Amino acid sequence: MSQPERSGTSLGERVAAELERTRRRSALLTDAVDDADLVRQHSPLMSPLVWDLAHIGNQEELWLVRDVGGREPVRQDIDHLYDAFKHARRDRPQLPLLGPAEARAYVATVRDKVLDVLDRLPADAALPDAPPDALPHTLPHEVPDAGRRLVRDGFAFGMIVQHEQQHDETMLATHQLRSGPPVLSAGPPPAAKVTVGGEVLVPAGAFDMGTSTEAWALDNERPAHRVDVAAYWIDAAPVTNAQYAAFIDDGGYDDPRWWTTEGWRHRTEASLVAPLHWTRDGGGWYATTFGRTAPVVPDAPVVHVCFHEAKAYATWAGRRLPTEAEWEKAARHDPATGRSRRYPWGDNDPTDRHANLGQRHLTPAPVGAYPDGASPLGVHQLIGDVWEWVDSGFLPYPGFSAFPYREYSEVFFGGDYRMLRGGSFGTDRAACRGTFRNWDHPVRRQIFSGFRTARDASPAELA
Repeated sequence: MSQPERSGTSLGERVAAELERTRRRSALLTDAVDDADLVRQHSPLMSPLVWDLAHIGNQEELWLVRDVGGREPVRQDIDHLYDAFKHARRDRPQLPLLGPAEARAYVATVRDKVLDVLDRLPADAALPDAPPDALPHTLPHEVPDAGRRLVRDGFAFGMIVQHEQQHDETMLATHQLRSGPPVLSAGPPPAAKVTVGGEVLVPAGAFDMGTSTEAWALDNERPAHRVDVAAYWIDAAPVTNAQYAAFIDDGGYDDPRWWTTEGWRHRTEASLVAPLHWTRDGGGWYATTFGRTAPVVPDAPVVHVCFHEAKAYATWAGRRLPTEAEWEKAARHDPATGRSRRYPWGDNDPTDRHANLGQRHLTPAPVGAYPDGASPLGVHQLIGDVWEWVDSGFLPYPGFSAFPYREYSEVFFGGDYRMLRGGSFGTDRAACRGTFRNWDHPVRRQIFSGFRTARDASPAELA
C-alpha cells in the first residue's frame, strides 16, 4: 500500500489489510522451518529468524501500542534485547531471546492491541496531550506537531508495515543462506515477452528527485528537490548472468586493472571468484537458490554481487555505475510532461504485470519479462528483480529533517555505505517505490543485489 487512500475503502480498513497481509508473509517465513532452525544462526551476517520475528513485534509495540495508542507496555522488559543498535547480529544468539512459542504469542498479543488502537483512532488523531518533555522518547522534540504528523495519513502504521516487510526480506535472505533441504517454494517467473538490450539515452536537464507528497515515504526520501543531470546513457536492462559470466571468463576476478584499490583488497581478502552461491561444474555455472541447485539462467539479472564486483564489471565493460540521481531520473522522469512519476510506468501501484516483487517468485525474472513496467524512455525492470547498486554514498537531501526518529536514516549518513535502488524479487510493494532508498556496505552480497551500467553521453552523440 503506497497510497493510503482509495475510493470505497477507509484508511483504517486499508491499514488493517496491509498489516494482515504483511503478517501472513512473516508467518510463512517463520512457519516454514522447525524451532531448531528458528533459533539457529545461519550466518554471522544475519540474526536468528526468531530474533527478527520478536523484533518486528517489539517495534510494533513501541510505535503503535505505546507511542500512538498511549497504552501500557506489553513486554517492556525485552526492549533492550530487540534494539538493533545495542547488539550486533553476530552476538544475538547469545542473548536470552524469546523462544519460538513465546515470540509468536508476543507478536499476536501486540497485533491485537494495535488493531484496537486503530479502531479507536480518529482520522485526525494526534498523540495524547503531553508537555514536550513527556513526548515518546523516539520522537524528535524539536519537530513541530510531531505527534500529529506521526498518525497523519496512517504514517506510523505505514512505517511499521514497511519495517516488517523489510525484515521479511531480511528473513528471506536468511533462508537463502540456510543449509538443508528446501522449505520455500514459488512458481517460476514469467518468460521474456520482448527483446531488451543495449542502452538508452537520458537527455540532459533537471528533474524532481525525492518526494514531498508520498504519504508513507520515509524521511530520507524527502523533500522533493530539483537536480540537474547531464545527458547519459544507461543500460536498458540489468546486467545478466550471461554478461557477468563473460567478465569472469575473461579473467575479470584476476585482473586488478578493473578494480578500485579498496575493491581489489576485498576481492583478495574474501577470495571472490564469482557471485555468491555460484559454482562451476564442467564448462557451466550453477547457482544454488533456496536449497535448489540449477544452471544459471543466462538472460536473468545477475544477483548476489557486492558493490565492488559491480564496479569492476562496469570498468571492464568500458562503462561505469550510474549515480543515484541518474538511476532515479531514468526510473521516474517523464520527458513528455516534465514531471516525476511514482514508478517507471506511472503513478499506479505495482501489479504482477509491472514488476517481480513480493516473493511472488524466488528468483529474478529474465530480461524482457515485464514490458508494462518500462519507463517512458524504454528502460526496463528498474523496479523489482534485483536491488541495483549505484555509485553514490548515503547522504541527506537538501532540507532533510529526521522524522520520526534519527536512527532510521540520520545516524547512517556519511559512512562507507553505497546506495541500492529499485527493490528485488524479495521486496514488497509497500517498501518499494521510485523514491525508495536502500543502502548497505559495499562488501555485502547476501542481499538480493545486482546492477546496470551507464556512461556519459559525448558531445558528438548529442549533436
